[in-house]
Amino acid sequence: MIKKIPSLIDMHIHLREPGFTNKETVETGLKAAIKGGFGAVLAMPNTNPVNDDVEVTKFILKKGLPFKNEIDLYPVSAITYGLNENAELVNFSEMKKAGCIAFSNDGLPVQNKEKFKAALMKGELILSHLEDETNEAISQIETFREVLNLSKKGECPIPKLHFCHISKKSTIEVIKKAKDEGLKITAETAPHYFTLTKKDIDKTGRFKMNPPLGDIEDRKAVIEAVKNGVIDVIATDHAPHTKEEKLKPYNEAPNGIVGLETAFSLSYMRFGLDLTLEKMVYAPSKILGIKPKKEIQVDLGAIYIVRGKNFESKCKITPYEGKILKGKIL
Repeated sequence: MIKKIPSLIDMHIHLREPGFTNKETVETGLKAAIKGGFGAVLAMPNTNPVNDDVEVTKFILKKGLPFKNEIDLYPVSAITYGLNENAELVNFSEMKKAGCIAFSNDGLPVQNKEKFKAALMKGELILSHLEDETNEAISQIETFREVLNLSKKGECPIPKLHFCHISKKSTIEVIKKAKDEGLKITAETAPHYFTLTKKDIDKTGRFKMNPPLGDIEDRKAVIEAVKNGVIDVIATDHAPHTKEEKLKPYNEAPNGIVGLETAFSLSYMRFGLDLTLEKMVYAPSKILGIKPKKEIQVDLGAIYIVRGKNFESKCKITPYEGKILKGKIL
């Protein structure tokens, strides 16, 4: 059955350019996103140089211009210069004016409480990559509360906090408790956390990402959290590497898998169309204050086999190689 749907929004991808064009470029990443049904993507700042400067933002946006009719590219700024939590905060107003939609230190989270507090006090959307996932969530929610109280006194704008790539049952419980108390925080997961577990891991880096895959109880908790709204968004955390890197022994391989070209099907097969659109279009649209780019067509009945060699992404290594999926973006 062919159906028109709004183009998807991905709050969390890595385009690798500038600096790591052997892994991905803005061009190949956006082509992968378009093929996957996305009309808007947020590109993380862990590039080289880091996106902590207006000129880097301008460079990324210029690279995306040839695709402007198909997809909107939103750079994410670093929170601190060089992604160094001990460095100064970037110039938030200048980075936003240049085109950055949110702020994140990516896989180098700001664990310095005062620095994280200062970032939240800017009133801009902070995308928090939790590494020591549950403990950092506890700490950051406590800091969020403090800043929220300051904002109620008129001392700063209302803070905005979004948790990236949630994977663990214990973290979900922490976020649920905070939401039940009325805290307006948001959270995302990625398809690999509701389709795979650590039992799927092989000897290579094909299944290696951070946070790592959990056990079956974690996977069940993620599924339930998507259904009950504790998790607001499904993002991909598309993080490409070279074939040579991903096929190294597991302990030597870098973290990160590709996801743009399989995310819709994996989500649709697990949650159905309505909930998939809520998590991949409407919720991120509301959080970010942007509208879906356009309408796209999807064949909900189409069944296909995942073949990494056919990906638009430079990275052809996928944990879903050979898997049979349903629901194809046309």
